[in-house]
Amino acid sequence: MRTKIVFFLFLVLLFWESSSQCAMCRAVLESEESQSAAQGINDGIVYLMAIPYILVGGIGYIVYRKFFRAKPEE
Repeated sequence: MRTKIVFFLFLVLLFWESSSQCAMCRAVLESEESQSAAQGINDGIVYLMAIPYILVGGIGYIVYRKFFRAKPEE
């Protein structure tokens, strides 16, 4: 159980500081003086990238629980 918690925390922290801009977006956004737009674009891309993984993980967990839960003995 401890290994699963450590692995989950590692994955969360891995996505925390991700830079997700393509080369063209990075070139355009680096040319402006204020980096607030670039940071906003990065946050939006990471948010859009994380949602499908969370949904697939949640559905996978539900399927796992449904198939591998303890069956009552008759």
